[in-house]
Amino acid sequence: MSSSSSYKKYEIRKRNPDPKSSVLLVIDMQNYFYSMAKPILPAINTTIELCRDASIPIIFTRHRHKSPQDYGMLWEWWNGDLIMDGTPEAELIPDLDRGEDDLVVEKNTYSAFRGTNLEEELILINMGGVKEVMVTGVMTNLCCETTAREAFIRGFRVFFSTDATATSSPDLHDATLKNMAYGFAYLVDCERLQTAFSKSSPSHLST
Repeated sequence: MSSSSSYKKYEIRKRNPDPKSSVLLVIDMQNYFYSMAKPILPAINTTIELCRDASIPIIFTRHRHKSPQDYGMLWEWWNGDLIMDGTPEAELIPDLDRGEDDLVVEKNTYSAFRGTNLEEELILINMGGVKEVMVTGVMTNLCCETTAREAFIRGFRVFFSTDATATSSPDLHDATLKNMAYGFAYLVDCERLQTAFSKSSPSHLST
């Protein structure tokens, strides 16, 4: 992971998520991505624990393909290297701190909103009280970034984790953090979330 200094100049907006109106999205932490996901597993599980303790609902996504009808452009773009449903690679990593009641949303493209019931589930949670989504998981610059952008466009306040997201290279990870800070999301990490959830202060940061 690259240092925060490279995206810091774009991080002019700071805010803490409000546990009463937030949902945590854990994007595609599957066996297929294990090599890049393993280093952030501690941060992912810490984020999940912090959110669970704050009574924040947790939703996992799982990327998989069932037939050529749902390949879209991904088949061409990745030369047929797709995550096929029913294979071990498609399953969520066993080391994830996943609860029995945590929802799993299945998807077949970069966005967790496209062709899924995610937005409907967010509306159902807290009887429509969800206004904020926190994004964690893999890959930072593909499914995480696309989901964050679409959440923003759909009117949700977006929080994007710097230490509980990962991708194939530090450069790509850093580029997404710059884009998120500039136009789409408030950046957070485990330390900031722990501080935010441990005190009942207003959601706006003073620094």
